Amino acid sequence: MTGSGTEVPELDHAAIGNGRVIALVSPSSAIDWLCLPRFDSPSVFARLLDREHGGTFRFLARDAEFEGACAYVPNTNVVRTEFHTADGTFEVFDFAPRLPRDLDFDVPIEIVRLVVPTAGSPVLTVDFDPKPDYARAHAECVLGTDGIEVHGADQLLVLYTNLPGPYVLEHRPFVLAEPLYFVLSHGRRDRAPTLASVRHDLDATIAGWRAWAKTCALPMFAAAEVLRSALCLKLHACHDTGAIIAAATTSIPEALGTERTWDYRYCWLRDAAFVVEALRRLSQLSEGERLMRFLRDVVESGPLQPLYGLAGERELPEQVLGHLAGFAGNGPVRIGNAAALQVQNDLMGEIILCLETMLSDPRIVHEDPRSFFPAVRKLVEQALAVAREPDTGIWEYRAQLRPYTFSRAMCWAAAHRGAVIARRFGEVELARRWDHEAGLLRAEVLEQGYNAELGFFTQALGGRNPDASNLLLPSLGLLDARDQRFVSTVDAYAERLVVNGMMLRYRHDDDFGKTTSAFTICSFWWAEALAMMGRLDDAIEVFQRVVSHQNPLGLFSEDVDPSSGRLLGNFPQAYTHVGLVHAAMTIGELLDARDGRVRAWT
Repeated sequence: MTGSGTEVPELDHAAIGNGRVIALVSPSSAIDWLCLPRFDSPSVFARLLDREHGGTFRFLARDAEFEGACAYVPNTNVVRTEFHTADGTFEVFDFAPRLPRDLDFDVPIEIVRLVVPTAGSPVLTVDFDPKPDYARAHAECVLGTDGIEVHGADQLLVLYTNLPGPYVLEHRPFVLAEPLYFVLSHGRRDRAPTLASVRHDLDATIAGWRAWAKTCALPMFAAAEVLRSALCLKLHACHDTGAIIAAATTSIPEALGTERTWDYRYCWLRDAAFVVEALRRLSQLSEGERLMRFLRDVVESGPLQPLYGLAGERELPEQVLGHLAGFAGNGPVRIGNAAALQVQNDLMGEIILCLETMLSDPRIVHEDPRSFFPAVRKLVEQALAVAREPDTGIWEYRAQLRPYTFSRAMCWAAAHRGAVIARRFGEVELARRWDHEAGLLRAEVLEQGYNAELGFFTQALGGRNPDASNLLLPSLGLLDARDQRFVSTVDAYAERLVVNGMMLRYRHDDDFGKTTSAFTICSFWWAEALAMMGRLDDAIEVFQRVVSHQNPLGLFSEDVDPSSGRLLGNFPQAYTHVGLVHAAMTIGELLDARDGRVRAWT
């Protein structure tokens, strides 16, 4: 719960990363969140979850924290922050090296900070305060041969810098008279960095990100926002395994004063499939190719579960870290996630949708595309076996098993799209059987999921509660967006689920009582649904209203508090940026068609 009088920090951070590292950097220069050596490893800096004890890495001016002007270097995930102090000005470049190498990249497990004086003589102090293992381990910082060694929690970190070590270890003030670098590496480097090598890595990382950005196929509508979202989504994809995490953090509450604090640093199959499709629409395919291999491995490894560790780990026991105060004093702080044990019947549908689009994309050459078919068969048959059984649903209720409409629709998608794949591989009889089963499931969704008395699709078959996940039904192809049943659903949801212009997931009590925060992707689903219905002006209005809640760096968390507009929930949230991409792409395509723009010069 929120501590009395605790100031609520803004989620105004930038995210930097390279596929092995994600760090959150605040405009004050503080690195408030960093886990090493993986996204889901214990934290080294966790000031975001405990401002006093979590650990941070920042630069102080005469021992005081101060705000700077923080922005991404255009078309990159490199951050530049400009600071003005009473003694002078300087800038800090923060990045994780992503260095082009042949057809791939070198992505060391390290972050780099380059501090450059620009005017005057700034007087600074380095506050380097690592707290390994979620601040449970004592960190011993000692001066080594090449840098400052951090021992603790059975791992070695090394801070390489051209600032004399005692200035860091003893928090001595110094005049910033020349550029300084700080390279925090997991383990020892083969070669200590130099100022020249750091500048080279900065330039190469900028060039690499810009080369990636150039290959994004952007819409005419909201192109800048889509590109930032694409760059953010790329940060969530694990370079080594292809797993895609839901968010970089744990335990930022969905709503203040509640126990809705969860660890999102794992690969939710649902979220990952949505990320792949968003990136595919932008012509980014390598993330999907890597995820396909990850999916095939986890499907074959045993019973399917909603989420996995970055290397396919199945055991993710949920624990509470009572020694950390929590975001704004709002605990509990959790690691692990018990949702891994849940039954979520929609999963097979999302995976099949992902596999079908990736297998059918002519830009991708699969050495043996049929090698994926055993997984497809297994997933479709599993979807058909559980389709009519209650589950915990897309929102992961912990004690409310129901025949959820969205889950039944996704089982339909598994059978329907699975039949497409089967037919492609010559499995005609199998395709015919799956098509038949898909027809039955679709009929059940349309007949039992729609409440004619209330005029909307309900959360559960035969139910009475609205649920924003049903806004995806036309995107799945289950019915046309202009179908009167869907039109009336969107109108009813706008009346029943929208608070101060933002859409909630649902309004009824769940396992923890009333839900008050707007789950941001739901508002993007709303915008996309309006566009597909032909209400483009309304869609644009909703889209722009939602985008106005982005932080100064163009990033979103999971939720928005409709009463204050504050970003809440884990950050940055891949799912939200997926919603932005899909809504913008759909709105852009339909705008082009409406206005006759068949090419950019039209």
